[in-house]
Formats: sequence, structure tokens, C-alpha cells
Amino acid sequence: MTLTPDRIPAAASQATTDSARDAATVPLASPREGSSQGLRFERAQWASAFRNVDLELTAVPLQATRGTIPAALNGTLYRNGPGRLERAGHWVHHPFDGDGMITALRFEGGGLGLSNRFVRTEGWQAEEGAGRYLYRGVFGTQKPGGPLANAFDLRLKNIANTHVVRLGDNLLALWEASSPHALDPDSLETRGITLLDGVLKPGEAFSAHPRFDPGHHGAPRMVSFGVKSGPRSTIRLMEFATDGPKAGQLLSERSDSFNGFAFLHDFAITPDWAIFLQNAIAFNPLPFALGLKGAAQCLRSKPGGQARFWLVPRDSGAHAGEAPRVLDAPEGFVFHHLNAYQEGEEVVVESIYYADFPSIDPETDYRTVDFDLIPAGLLERCRLNLAAGTVSSERLSERCCEFAMVNPSQQGLAARYAWMAVAEREAGNDPLQAFKKLDLRSGERRVWSAAPHGFVSEPLMVPRPGASAEDDGWLLAVVWNGERSGSDLVILDAASMAEVALVELPLAMPYGLHGSWSQA
Repeated sequence: MTLTPDRIPAAASQATTDSARDAATVPLASPREGSSQGLRFERAQWASAFRNVDLELTAVPLQATRGTIPAALNGTLYRNGPGRLERAGHWVHHPFDGDGMITALRFEGGGLGLSNRFVRTEGWQAEEGAGRYLYRGVFGTQKPGGPLANAFDLRLKNIANTHVVRLGDNLLALWEASSPHALDPDSLETRGITLLDGVLKPGEAFSAHPRFDPGHHGAPRMVSFGVKSGPRSTIRLMEFATDGPKAGQLLSERSDSFNGFAFLHDFAITPDWAIFLQNAIAFNPLPFALGLKGAAQCLRSKPGGQARFWLVPRDSGAHAGEAPRVLDAPEGFVFHHLNAYQEGEEVVVESIYYADFPSIDPETDYRTVDFDLIPAGLLERCRLNLAAGTVSSERLSERCCEFAMVNPSQQGLAARYAWMAVAEREAGNDPLQAFKKLDLRSGERRVWSAAPHGFVSEPLMVPRPGASAEDDGWLLAVVWNGERSGSDLVILDAASMAEVALVELPLAMPYGLHGSWSQA
């Protein structure tokens, strides 16, 4: 792809409050998705991001298209997500089945360079050599040949496509159904599957959503888990050192079993607890075994089921060695948590709730999905009173959101501010097209919008070195620009949500999943 400096993406150039931005919205004349609330997004531009990445670049220098890259930003923004969605004309059934590709955006003294590499998993190498799909996907992708070619083939390809984090000397590409892949943090070359110095058994599940304790008990830690699901499920909680000569070493672990099937992508931490939400989900593996569905398509909300919070004491906390606590949770389905913290006898958990498990049926093309038929993710706060054994909840925002985070230094503590990706309109489900900063105390909101042509992925809040204010820093995110069919890096001021810089990237990247910041 060739970038030309005279092509400016159509994205909002400044932040506004929600009410001011909505009043200033002007519908375009071009065909867009319609609703009773007026014109919305252009589906063709949204769907144009679903494509293969055909380039692997190394340290390509980049310049800001608008604004100036802050000289105080020194470190690397790592992103992971599906980079291959089609082989030999055969498309994945869901983008979550795409092979993982790591992108590194390295900042140094106002300069910026980009590198990217596919994770050389065993499955990726085999399919690259064969030129066709050889494995089924968890989210419904089938090998060519129909049910007969897929029946009783229960192998799963480790696609390493969900998250990427730095641990010791390795960069870890994570996929929660199996082992991590280790990469060189600088070159992004794949070193191979890692069992973390013998901590994991071959093929053992390892979460794709670790949490980073900023130092509640003296030193930073990476807290993660693995889960074995069944009629009775087991969670293995693990904590690793992240700094100093012990970086990457296992510091503590424990295993606990609970009644019920566990479908867990994320969890939350406080200084004393690791908090899991067991969604009320049923799993019927028969359609998967018969080659009719992917494993994730065999999940359904359990009629009459009861969701539960599982609180596991951390070995570094005040309840070390105690048995887990179990409390009933509100109805709904949760993929991601924003944060958790402790207030006296209460544990407070902030999460994104869906009214039901959002799934894509085998007959549905994800590029034509009807957003009005999919429940919207809404931010809620649950208060768990451990003394009384009760749970209460409140809605924090009515706007569809995902990928929410707090300042990393506030992980596990009461945070005032949250940043998240949101839909452009105030109510209902739509593609994510804007970023919102939410004051969790006052409810005040500020929004930066990429609509009508931009579609956003997970934002990362990077604190300014030496900052004392919780919102002093930047918001970094990759945005799909549907007008030019390319990806942009957007840098926002985390406090005001004003645009600091926008960089057109020489890489057209499908919508990503998770990423992390590694300070230089």
C-alpha cells in the first residue's frame, strides 16, 4: 500500500461532551445503515476491514499525518489480532478464528516505527504450506468439504491471536485455549510454544487476559489463570514477577474447583482477591463432534441458570489460604471487566454486561450481521457484600461499549476515570466508532469520534512519565479508516480527549483484539 500525504482521514478532530457532539452530528447523503434514529454507519466501509494482511514490515519509520507525536512517549505499543481471514477463497466463519499477527509501534523521542509479524504457530505454518485450511475453528470455521470432512476432527489450531504481553525476556502471544507462544520482543520472530519454565503442561489452557498488579504488595506482578471446564470446573490462579532479575518467574499458584461449567475470558483483581464471573452458560458438544458447529457455537445461555461470582483469595493478600467465596451474580453475560476494588466489607466489580450470550449461527455471514439483533454491551457496577453475602448492581452508562480500561496504576483500586470504545449513537448496538472517557464519580463524559468513516478497536491508556493526575497521559488506539481502506494510529490526550496526532499506517489491519504498552 502507498500512502500519500494529501489524503486526510475523515475523523473527528476534537473531543466533545456527548450532548454537544450529538447536536453537531450531520448525516451524510451516502447510503448508510438506517434506523428509527436516523442514518448510522456505512456497512461497506465497516466490512472492508475484514481482509488478509499481506505484508510483514520491519522498523518502517512513520510521520504524523496530523498533529505531533509526543516526545515523552517512549516505549512500544503491541497489538494482537487476526491477520489472515481467508485461504484459497475459503473465509473463516468468524474473525476470532483468524491467525494471530503481532504489530509493534515503537515510540522514541517523537519518532515512530512500525513492525509486524505473523505468529509462526504450527497450524499457521502447515496451512501456509498447504495453501488451504487444515483445521476447524472454535468460532465455527470449517475445513472445506462439509460436515463429513469435519465430523470427529476435534483438533484445535492454536492461533495465538488474542493478546500480547511482555513477560521477562519474552513477548507472549496468547490464546486462552492452549499454551502461549514466545516471541522476540524486538524482532517479533517466533521462538515457539513456551511452557513458562515448566509452569504449564503441554496444551494446558492459559488465559489470554492477564491482569497486571501495579505493586499492591511491594512489587508489580502479572496475575493470570487457566481453567478446566466441565460439570465441575477448576481454576488455576498463577502470579508472576514482572520486574528485576526474577521477571517471568512463578511467585505463587493455587487451584480451586467449583460446581458448574466455566466460560471465562476475563477476570478482575484487588489486593486480596481474584474475581471470576461464572456466566450461566450451557455447553452441548454434540454438534461440534458431528462437524456441524464450532465449539463456541455450542454455547448457549442456560435457561433458569444462575450466574455466580467466584472470589479466590490471592496468596499475597489478607485472606491467603482461605477457601473461595461464592455469591450469586446478576443476570446477563460478561466477556470483559473494567476493574475491581475493595471498600470495607464490599468488593466492587465493574463489568460490561450483555443481556444474553452474543453468538453467530452457522448460517450467518459475520460481515452482514444485523446489529439490532445483537445485545449491546453496557457498563455496570456490582457491589459484593462479603459479610452479608449479597450483591447489588447499578448501570453506569447506557451507551454500547467494549474494551474498557482504567489507568494501569489504578488496577485493583478505586479509579475515578475509565476509557472505552463506544458506539456512535447513544442507545442500541452498532460497530464501535468512538472513544469515551467516563468520570466514574460524577458521570461526566467526553467523546472523541471517528464517525462516519472510522471504526475503532481497543484503546490503551498510557500514563505520562512522572504524572500525578490519574488522567494525565495519552490514549493510543488503531482505527480503521473506511474511506481510504487503511489503518490509522490515533493519539489522544487522555484528560481532554483532544486529538494529539494521527498517523496513517502503511498496513491495512483487520479489527484487532487486545494489546499492551511496554515502557522503554
